[in-house]
Amino acid sequence: MIALARQRGWSVQVISTPAALEFFEAPAAGRLAGMPVRSTYRDPGAPRSGPADAVIVAPATYNTICKWALGISDTYALGILAESTGLGIPTIVLPFVNSALAGRVPFRHSVEALRAEGVHVLLGPGGIQPHPPRTGDNLIDTYPWHLALDEADRLTGGGW
Repeated sequence: MIALARQRGWSVQVISTPAALEFFEAPAAGRLAGMPVRSTYRDPGAPRSGPADAVIVAPATYNTICKWALGISDTYALGILAESTGLGIPTIVLPFVNSALAGRVPFRHSVEALRAEGVHVLLGPGGIQPHPPRTGDNLIDTYPWHLALDEADRLTGGGW
């Protein structure tokens, strides 16, 4: 996704939950983005990141979506999402959930709550369809990153 976003003219800052760091090469992602991956709050006095034109949350897990909708900010990434939502920054969510989790009431309510706050959750027709349980490993290579970028381009008028 970083390469696709950069090809479209976007500047990229990768922010990860601590748990997600186990699933990708953060140093390589940082090099590709042109700045280190962030997963913790900055040190006092360290420079702040500039304001975002858009935020893409992908792949968005059941846990992240449910916590975010409830206002839980127990990681740097969730803190950024809470604040971005409150600031009205265009935010696009590309879920990666199985059908067992997506069918649960807490998840459905979370998606509805985020949409009510103006978050663009790409779930359902034209977006992500939940996959069968225990098949996620087979799908990551075909994950449709471009859907989130298309929506960000639509909402902002293009890359920056």
